[in-house]
Amino acid sequence: MSSSITVHRKFTLGTVDPRLFGGFIEHMGRVVHEGIFEPGHPAADPAGLRQDVLALVRELGTPVTRYPGGNFVSGYNWEDGVGPAKNRPAKLDLAWKALETNTFGTNEFMDWCKHANTTPMMAVNLGTRGPDEARNLLEYCNHPGGSYWSDLRRKHGYEQPHNIKLWCLGNEMDGPWQIGHKTAQEYGRVAAETAKVMKWTDPSIELVACGSSGSHMPTFGAWEDTVLEHTYDHIDYISIHRYYGNPKDETPGYLALSDEMDRFIKNVVAVCDSVGARKKSTKKLMLSFDEWNVWFHSIGQEKNSPEWSVARPLLEDVYTMEDALLVGSMLITLLNNADRVKIGCIAQTVNVIAPIMTRKGGGAWRQTIFSPFSLTSKYGGGEVLRQVVECPRYDAVHTGDALSPGSIVTHLPHTPLLTSASIYNAEPGEVVVFAVNRDLANAQEVRIDLLGFAPGAVIEWQTLHHADLKAVNTEDEERVKPAQAQGATPAAGVVKAVLPAASWNMLRIKVG
Repeated sequence: MSSSITVHRKFTLGTVDPRLFGGFIEHMGRVVHEGIFEPGHPAADPAGLRQDVLALVRELGTPVTRYPGGNFVSGYNWEDGVGPAKNRPAKLDLAWKALETNTFGTNEFMDWCKHANTTPMMAVNLGTRGPDEARNLLEYCNHPGGSYWSDLRRKHGYEQPHNIKLWCLGNEMDGPWQIGHKTAQEYGRVAAETAKVMKWTDPSIELVACGSSGSHMPTFGAWEDTVLEHTYDHIDYISIHRYYGNPKDETPGYLALSDEMDRFIKNVVAVCDSVGARKKSTKKLMLSFDEWNVWFHSIGQEKNSPEWSVARPLLEDVYTMEDALLVGSMLITLLNNADRVKIGCIAQTVNVIAPIMTRKGGGAWRQTIFSPFSLTSKYGGGEVLRQVVECPRYDAVHTGDALSPGSIVTHLPHTPLLTSASIYNAEPGEVVVFAVNRDLANAQEVRIDLLGFAPGAVIEWQTLHHADLKAVNTEDEERVKPAQAQGATPAAGVVKAVLPAASWNMLRIKVG
């Protein structure tokens, strides 16, 4: 079976924002406690930050990290998480039915960011709170001094402002599960007023408003339209969230879901541009895909987890080889929409539906989805090239949703067996092709035509492949990991490679 990818140097889609490869740290499950923060662990520093986890986070490569939620933020009082740790109150976290000690808060997160080589994407609570608390947090974090909240930060040992530039106006406020759930009108008004006072406090910040919690929401589309009527002139991004699962074990349909993700993105872009046109605005609103991942393995496991406990284990999906294929394909979808999607956050970074897992008092390891993310983050920067892809296709059907098994049927006719993204990075002079062969039984010979370039050697070809699609990684054994492949042949402006069945691939090609 053969396929082809054709690109031209002069035909580009957009520039990749490094923040497309972001992470997410929420006070949920074992993300913070027993994840990034575990005082007394053999690998922890004096502040309780696990150095083994930090090393993996740096390897993962997340230039931005969203914090502190997620559903958690809609009931969070940020003041509980600053000041001397011994004076901080323990509180019931209603979002996840856990006990939050508040020993890790805003300043500890900022310290962690410095060690993790990441920048913060801070969320404010628009569930139980509003504009006043949001502007106070911003003043605490960003104002140099001389005011009540900025001087309080200095009293807490942080003389210099944190200068947080990226802020989320709440989280998933369209969801009935959310503390302080609002209608689109209610949220649009409070988000607009919050945006105004925050930008009056610090005009240099960027703001993200809540879009729909997923394309499956009954209010999807109408929610964005109404919210943007209120907020369009005050914000910079609208958020987009999506999780996928395979509860019926329908692998061909499951691997096609990144195409549904592409459709979701384009539908949100259409609503944004519709509102902009009605407002006769010259502004082009961008998207923040700040929650995405595979999530289904752990559904129901919370019933075995004790409520109102610290670090209550939740959503600890153990990922398989086929999950890595879908995550790699979702990254390809993000790249192919890099003209409008500027921020992306895999949810989450550690332990909770995460590429990194830890054991309390023990080790930290890479899940199967780790490598497609880390390699795409490392080599996926530059200009996205427009592609013409010719390959065999199949009709994909998938039953069930990550959170509603059996209730949603997705039809994706004419799904390509090859999904790919091609990136030109001028500084090192290379074209990087990311490609997933969705054919479960057959290898694909792929011809890559690099028009307008002078192709040289193939610098490297990494492939992720395992004979068992259900193979997983453990603390003791990394069964699913990329390997160097051989046999990609460049000649006369063309590179040919045979991609194994059911494989994720990255080819770096030197170009003039």
